[in-house]
Amino acid sequence: MAHAWCGAWKGGLAVCCALVIVLFGGMRIARAGGGPENVLLVVNSESPVSHAVANFYQSLRQIPDSNVLYLAWDPKEQVTDVDRFRAKILLPIIEHLTRQGALEWIDCVAYSADFPWGIDLRKDIERLAEEHPELLPPARPGGPSDEGKSAEEQASARWPRVLTPRGSLNGLTYLYAGVLARRPDYYMSLRVNQYMRRAIPEQKELPTLGFTSRLPFDEHGNLAKQGQRYLLSMVLAVAADEDTRGNTLEEIFEYLRRSAAADASFPRGTIYFVQNDDIRSRTRDPAFPEVVEALAKLNVRAEIVHGIMPENKPDCQGVMMGTAQFDWARSGSTILPGAICDHLTSLGGVMAKSAGQTPLTEFLRYGAAAASGTVTEPFAIAEKFPLPTIHLHYARGCSAAEAFYQSVYGPYQLLIVGDPLCRPWANIPVVKLKDLPEGKTVRGVVTLRPEAHFPRPGLPPPIGGGQVDHFEWFVDGRLVGRSGPNEAFTIDTTKWDDGYHEVRVVAVETGLIASRGGRVVGLTCDNFGSQISVKLQTPHVRLGEPVHLHVESPGALALVVRQNGRVLARKIGEKADFEIDSRKLGMGPVRLQAIGLAGPGRPRNTISRPMDVIIERE
Repeated sequence: MAHAWCGAWKGGLAVCCALVIVLFGGMRIARAGGGPENVLLVVNSESPVSHAVANFYQSLRQIPDSNVLYLAWDPKEQVTDVDRFRAKILLPIIEHLTRQGALEWIDCVAYSADFPWGIDLRKDIERLAEEHPELLPPARPGGPSDEGKSAEEQASARWPRVLTPRGSLNGLTYLYAGVLARRPDYYMSLRVNQYMRRAIPEQKELPTLGFTSRLPFDEHGNLAKQGQRYLLSMVLAVAADEDTRGNTLEEIFEYLRRSAAADASFPRGTIYFVQNDDIRSRTRDPAFPEVVEALAKLNVRAEIVHGIMPENKPDCQGVMMGTAQFDWARSGSTILPGAICDHLTSLGGVMAKSAGQTPLTEFLRYGAAAASGTVTEPFAIAEKFPLPTIHLHYARGCSAAEAFYQSVYGPYQLLIVGDPLCRPWANIPVVKLKDLPEGKTVRGVVTLRPEAHFPRPGLPPPIGGGQVDHFEWFVDGRLVGRSGPNEAFTIDTTKWDDGYHEVRVVAVETGLIASRGGRVVGLTCDNFGSQISVKLQTPHVRLGEPVHLHVESPGALALVVRQNGRVLARKIGEKADFEIDSRKLGMGPVRLQAIGLAGPGRPRNTISRPMDVIIERE
């Protein structure tokens, strides 16, 4: 479903487009299949559950410390208005990425638990009616005149009923440009997503494309020098409480653990497309046969079954259903690790306990890697839901996040929950660094020669390739350069602080999907003779108990203890005892670092090796 009036947004996004040009102008565009180095993990600093989920996921997926951002949000505020979302969540994320220069490598924003799942958009619609009434859809022929009406009345009378005014956390993050520009006529359009892959007449197969936030798309979905850019986004978990029909911590940890283990497993299960006479099924089922046929060409089993759920199927590698209610436990079927599951219905993404219908979290409870649902009544419009091609993109090697956003035209109110990095069919390169063993001490200029091989031949070009296109180099989570498949890479360590650093080299595959695989090596830099020592006195504590450590760094002006780049404590002098409140860190595996700040006779800071702390339940 498309509206001719939706094209009017183009001229009105001038300010936002200028911002995009500033942020992205001049960057080398390199396609990417998505890896932990490309994820910004956003944590609610006011929520113990958000800390616990983030700590677990960061450790599980090796998210760099510099790729974690803490924002304060009331965990009880599960639905908010668009102005608060923009000011307190979205804008701080974009400003953070801009300050860090991280928009060059961050492609996905992953929210931990306890952020709002629903965003009320009425303020933006009313503002549009007041400031740009010409951008509202035309008044109905023969309908009442707008003369004398307030902006709210105009918006109510002329706004399409099917564009219900509630968006999802991840959907509006993906469409950040329009949200920052306060243009609901853009971000609520049902054809807004130009990363959505559609059939090309001269090609026999639907194209698949690995995502990067640097890729601009024109209005036809083609790559262009200028156009719309997006940020993949998913929610790792919706936590269960007295008001929310989410998942328990144990369930969350289990489905995230299963999804990580599914990477590059090339599973042999079956993707089930469930067909029935419900409008929720009929909306998508005409495309089932074509997708089943395309999956067969990839040697991925798929089957169309009739009913409400797949019945007594022990091998569900993916499920697409159309039903309001279901009880998976009664199906007798098993969801395998890495599966994407969804059911087209009105309230699958409404997480309030008072809502009817079965929520998306039911799939996650039984082990799905990712699931989705709309956060308000969507009117069974196909453009608001993933098309069956989601499973084709996934089976070609894309990540879960890439597969979702390549298959939905208008994602503004689709809540997507699970592991954005899960990629069971990806041909992930295995990387070696012979010149840099773990823990090595280095000085001056270091020359590194990476090697990579692929476990499988890969899909034929242009989708796959099975060869290295290039390597990307990260130091402490920051992209510092690229090298060709047979090139050495040099790093001048005299530009770094003394002490511990992490070098991450990532091999990127040739082809359109560009699967990524990396290796992380910790090293010690010693160019200036600075030293730092840390004694962690409490490596295991219960939540609420203090973490004690003693830090010494001769000649330091002051000492700092940090987690993921945020400063937890600071003391003047070269020797100090620290007591850190474990409630600031959250439950689970945590990494702390101490820093000796530069002082007289010390030109650089000195960074300690990470200290691993396990924080258990109270």
